[in-house]
Amino acid sequence: MNNINNSMGGGQRGEQNEDALDKGVDFVQEHVFGAGKQDNESAIEQAKDEQISDTIRRQYKNMTGKEFPIADK
Repeated sequence: MNNINNSMGGGQRGEQNEDALDKGVDFVQEHVFGAGKQDNESAIEQAKDEQISDTIRRQYKNMTGKEFPIADK
């Protein structure tokens, strides 16, 4: 099961592919919402975090007319 999770973008390999905004989403989930450790998430959790960061990027662009200053990986 762990190999499947890793191949789908979860686990430690997925964590290495996160940009700074994704890591910020993880930080808020762990320290503000108390969602537990975010350093070895499932592929589903990684996808959810990516949706959150994409929404932040879109809303930033809608409000400012500029791209979010941290590039998406």
